Order: sequence, then structure tokens, then C-alpha cells
Amino acid sequence: MKALHRLFVSALFLSFFSVGLAEPLNVFFGTGGRGAEGIYHATFNPDNGSFSPAKLAAKIGSPGFLTLHPNGQILYSVGRWEDGAGAVGYHINNGELKEFTRMVCPDGGGCHIAVHPSGKFLLTAQYGGGSVALFPLDSSGKLGEPTVTEHKGGSKVVERRQESPHPHWTGFSPDGKYALVPDLGLDQIVIYKVDSSKPAITQHGVGQSVPGGGPRHMRFSTNEKFIYLLNELTLSVTTFEWDAAKGTAKTLTTEPALSEQDKEGETFNSSAEILVHPNGRFAYSSNRGHDSVTVYRANPKSGKLKVVQVQPVRGAFPRNINLSPTATWLLAAGADSNTVAAHRVNPDTGKLTYQRGSVVNVPSPICILFAK
Repeated sequence: MKALHRLFVSALFLSFFSVGLAEPLNVFFGTGGRGAEGIYHATFNPDNGSFSPAKLAAKIGSPGFLTLHPNGQILYSVGRWEDGAGAVGYHINNGELKEFTRMVCPDGGGCHIAVHPSGKFLLTAQYGGGSVALFPLDSSGKLGEPTVTEHKGGSKVVERRQESPHPHWTGFSPDGKYALVPDLGLDQIVIYKVDSSKPAITQHGVGQSVPGGGPRHMRFSTNEKFIYLLNELTLSVTTFEWDAAKGTAKTLTTEPALSEQDKEGETFNSSAEILVHPNGRFAYSSNRGHDSVTVYRANPKSGKLKVVQVQPVRGAFPRNINLSPTATWLLAAGADSNTVAAHRVNPDTGKLTYQRGSVVNVPSPICILFAK
């Protein structure tokens, strides 16, 4: 009987221990400038917020933004090399990256990259070139010759920033029927109709943002009814009503990320990244210069956002933030401090708490990507 009791206690202890011990998560970091050599990799422990040391996973110039193929086995990045710039593809193997494809973009290096849900093509946004490039993908994920679509015009509201088009992000509607490209120079979301069979995109319409806002990145609400567009220049988020049947975006409201008092004293303030919590009730945006993350409560019926917290990132110049796969942590990349810091997410309020010591050194991190 005593032996049976000891066996039961041992089994209970092992069961409890295994439940509380999560597998470390693979996380890749896109970088740009100041000593960075390419894409870096570390593991992140979601139990205690600790990181393994970051190591170089792939040597490539300016791999600022990263994305995954729908199969989860391939990582793509923008990049630059001696005789060109464009997109690069890597096979992922236990945190290691092995390049198997690269393709030049005739309009220069990209600032953002996204793969269509079909896995048949990816898009890159060329901020400097003022264009969007479509790279077809074959069944193995290999890149084909790109087709470049030029944006035209400029809102000219903010001098030197809006004299010409500057596409800044690429992504797709939840049903994959439309591609959406926020353009900082136009103060618009440029909307394209997708034909994944060719593959091809054709311009469909625009979502007009606030004058001088400078659209940067965007996310859909989890109920797919709204778009949250981050305005880089005015540090605000504009909510659009999304009509999936028509592929149209109607402007609703705009919420400042910071108060005027918060913005005082900084020579350079700008918004950089926006996220939506999987439960749909919270959103997050990063503030460069102020070096913080703004937490919003989201109204699922109206799409209206309300600021509930402004959290210091414990780093400098947070160009990128990302949520862990279970959204229990928010990681903030300090591009100027060469650090990535982890903050716990309160599931009831969405608010953030910095986990002391939860930081890893990465040279000039500007993108955070979790992978299997």
C-alpha cells in the first residue's frame, strides 16, 4: 500500500512538473545596420521569460523583415547582397537556416514582406522605390521572377516625407481575396484584388487615412470587421470598417497613441508596429523616441480603441514588437539599444508587466518572428 502511495505521489509530481514546463520557442530576429550580420536566432522560455543567447543563423545584408511560408517550414526575408537586393528563402531546421532560393527585385530592397495564404506568391514593399513586388512561388517555395507595381502620387502634407509614394507594409485580407498596402507617402491603404491562380494583383481601391498621418503598418480585428491602421507620423491608429464582400475600407475613428504631454521633449517620435491580441479585445503599438508600447482596449462592435496603458519597453527605439504564439508575452525590439525585452501580458486587461532580466542582446533588431 505504501509503495502504491509513493508511486501515486511520484506520478502526480511528474505530471504537475511537465504541465508547468513549456517547450522553448524558436524566435528569429531580422536586423539592419550597426554591426548586424544577418538573421539571428534564440530560444524563448514562455514559463519564465528567459532567452538563450542570440546566434547568427544566416548571413545576409539588411534582412529587416521576416515572414513564414504557410507550411511553417520556410522563412523568407528581404535582403541585400553585393550585386542586388530582393527576397531570400531559407529552410528551417531546429533553429538553423539554410538558404535555398533568392531573387533580385529590380526596384531595390524591400522594407516588408508577406506570403499569401495560398503559398503561391509573396509580396514585398519597396519604401524607397515606391512599389510593390509580387514574387511567384513554386510548389517547393522557390522564388520566381517578380512583377513590380509602381505607386504614384504623394499627399505632400508632410514635407520631405510625403512628396512621393512610400509603400511600407504588405498583407492580405483574412479570406486572401485582397492584398493591402499602407503607403506612408499617399496617406492611403492601397487595396489590390488577388488572383492566386496566375498569380497576380490588380489595383482595386484605396482606404483614405488622416492627412499627414503617414500609414505604416496595419492589422485586421479578429472578427474581421475592422482594420487598425498605424499612422507613423501622427502616432495614432485609424480604425476602418472593412467590407469583405466589396473589398472596401471606410474610415471610422482615430485614436492617438500618446498624449501631447508624452510627446514633449523628444526630437523624434514615430509609431512603428501594431498588433492585435488573439482574443480581439486588445491592441498594441510601439512608439519610437518615447520608447514605449501603447496598450489599447478594443470595442468589438464599433472598432473604437481606447488607450489603457503606456509601457516603457526597457530598450531604445522599438521598431518592432510581437506577441508569443499564446499571447502571454509581448517582445519589444530596441533597435538602438541592441536588445529585445519580454513583457508579460495580463489576459484580463491586456496590460504589460516587464519581466526583470528577460532581455537578450541582438545587434540592431527590427523584426521578431516566432517559428516552430
